[in-house]
Amino acid sequence: MTDRPEADPAARGTALAEAATGGDRRALARLLTAIENRTAVAEHALRRLYPIAGRAHLVGITGPPGAGKSTLVAALIGEARAAGRSVAIIAVDPSSPITGGALLGDRVRMQAYADDRDVFIRSMAARGHAGGLAATSGAAAAVMDAAGFDLILLETVGTGQSEVEVAAAADTTVVLEAPEMGDEVQAIKAGLLEVADLVVVNKGDRPGAQRTASQLRAMLSAAPPPDPDDARPRPKRPEVLVTTATTGEGVPELLVALDRHREAVREGGGSARLARAEHQVWAIVVERLRERLRAPGHWPDTEALLAAVAAHELDPYSAADRLLATLAGDPNRREG
Repeated sequence: MTDRPEADPAARGTALAEAATGGDRRALARLLTAIENRTAVAEHALRRLYPIAGRAHLVGITGPPGAGKSTLVAALIGEARAAGRSVAIIAVDPSSPITGGALLGDRVRMQAYADDRDVFIRSMAARGHAGGLAATSGAAAAVMDAAGFDLILLETVGTGQSEVEVAAAADTTVVLEAPEMGDEVQAIKAGLLEVADLVVVNKGDRPGAQRTASQLRAMLSAAPPPDPDDARPRPKRPEVLVTTATTGEGVPELLVALDRHREAVREGGGSARLARAEHQVWAIVVERLRERLRAPGHWPDTEALLAAVAAHELDPYSAADRLLATLAGDPNRREG
């Protein structure tokens, strides 16, 4: 397969999808690039691949800077490979302010697995997307799933307190904390503990690690039990583990806990995957609406309404209602 662009995006997307699922890692890399660039080729490939995805275990790894996310991900790769599992990693890095590309820090740290065909590492640029993930992380994970990887790790960018979006993209969300950093309080403020399925106190060889784990367990056990008559969402009761990623201590137990949570998710009727589907579809709806409202036929009206809001001549709600009204009966709707 060459890098020559095809005149027909559907044919190119089909060819890349077939090659990627056939084990061609170069084709997989090209397809992920197309997904990051949001091309028509990527969309045609995803239409073909999505029906055969859904078998992998998607694990989100998040937490504040300095907790050791990349080191723990590398340790999890080693443990999973020792168990004979294939692993794909989406490491979301800060964007370059010049090129918009990822800085590739996580890929550099994981070079020990560069020659392992059952490990695929992809650094993705956040490109200003809030929530700790790249906007296309979910689509990239679906492609890796369809390509046959057993375990997919989504490592967030590590910006601190805005990374709860990973819970909507993963089957299991792991929140890392580091000892003696006050992160228990930070996690409460950010809501990270509320989205955690597992809480891991990393750097367990440091003084205070066990104390931090004990504090977190006490904090989580103090939450009121679920009330079956109360329909409001209740905080999760995540298991708290201690690891030392640099030595591998506690990592086998973490992999066992991940497997245990995966089984619980399966028995629970797939509510996590339903939430992920809702998140994915709404994201596409928003993107489709933005594309249509910025198209040449609509842009003059869109720009005029935006200018009216900027001048405080019109409120944003009325502007949004008018923009949506202009799309009603639009003959240029994008067909699937």
